[in-house]
Amino acid sequence: MPPAHSKDTEVIRFDAIIIGAGIIGCAIACELARKGYKTLNVDTLPAAGYGSTSSSAAVIRTYYSTLDGTAMALEGYHDWKSWPADLDADGQEELARFIDTGTVLMKTAGDKTLGHVLKHSDTLGIAYEHWTPAQIEENLPGCNLECFAPAKTMDDETFGMPTGGKIEGGVYFPASGYVDDPQLAARNLKDAAARHGAAFRFNTRVVGIKVTGNRVTGIVCENGQTFEAGIVINASGPHSGKVNRLLEGEVGVRIGLRPLRQEVVQIKPPESLGYSREGLIVADGDVACYVKPGSGGQLMIGSLNPPCDPHIEEDPDDFRRDLTDRALTYAYRYSQRLPELGVSQHPLGIADLYDATDDWLPIYDRSDVNGFYLAIGTSGNQFKNAMVAGRLMSELIEYCESGNDHDSHPFQFALRHVEHTINTATFSRKRDLTKESSFSVLG
Repeated sequence: MPPAHSKDTEVIRFDAIIIGAGIIGCAIACELARKGYKTLNVDTLPAAGYGSTSSSAAVIRTYYSTLDGTAMALEGYHDWKSWPADLDADGQEELARFIDTGTVLMKTAGDKTLGHVLKHSDTLGIAYEHWTPAQIEENLPGCNLECFAPAKTMDDETFGMPTGGKIEGGVYFPASGYVDDPQLAARNLKDAAARHGAAFRFNTRVVGIKVTGNRVTGIVCENGQTFEAGIVINASGPHSGKVNRLLEGEVGVRIGLRPLRQEVVQIKPPESLGYSREGLIVADGDVACYVKPGSGGQLMIGSLNPPCDPHIEEDPDDFRRDLTDRALTYAYRYSQRLPELGVSQHPLGIADLYDATDDWLPIYDRSDVNGFYLAIGTSGNQFKNAMVAGRLMSELIEYCESGNDHDSHPFQFALRHVEHTINTATFSRKRDLTKESSFSVLG
């Protein structure tokens, strides 16, 4: 049944409108459409996953600093393992692929979150192994295990100089990997949603979110078209702050939220490393970098956001996508660990934005206006949780729309694959800073 509309006013009505068609927005559309909602995703860009999703490292891992975050990540890992079946794909459709690689966390003196990570892994039965320095060297040939912490910028005269001691080992998590094409993954979810009747409007900018009597009533687009709905969901990634300001009412977000610049550099690894698309993913707090396989056997190097790298807030509608000296710094930091790494003075890579909260954990919540919901602040670490977030948001919406007071009695979200129930107050817009957080992209 098509959405109701009037030819005279050109107003079209849906049950729910999702602003954004990245991996999270498409996952929400898919879950709501499966429940029978008539949904519409509206996105300024020309295709699903075209924005910050396309720049995601798309790492799938099971370790986070909080128990609920860890459980959600483990649930997401199971979703990716059953990705084709969950999509109900027809067998002819091109699908993004999950590549199993495993991940190693280096044990470093300044790491205050590893204890939380291992405790939560034990609670949830997540397998891991303690690696000795010899095992690290065996799996990462050419690795120099001297310590260089704290991380520094290249203008520091002690940059690249060992600071004493050696890495004492690592923790290997076998249930880890990455998705080979994050934009295609978003498109796969968009197509799955469309099979259940979901609609999508691209190249369409929202300029207003209408409210009557503290209830959202729909959106107004730049071309003058109006879409009505009693449910509107902000899943607009780095534009989330701008979208919140379009609401004719108070959103009620207390925790800080801003679009932060992030750069990832791509470099050819030394042959001695034997790196491939199945190469090990590494999180190395000592040199404040993470590395993962990139296309064509390349090594992708990103930052773990150390204190010496100031946060750079950008306008999501006006920022430069070329790499700066920050990317070069990340490459040289990792060359401390991998001395044979050849660093070009003009490296290739990606510059994009994280929709980051002050504690680097997401907001999955309602707002102070009835019917306006938030799936924002994903902080560069929620791609892996997209399908879980879709289920969480769809059930949270049903909980609130049934008259429950989510702010006083938070929705309890039972996971499908993991024996754990998430208290969604963990992801509240009104929360205090999460003290357990890594305060980095690791979440």
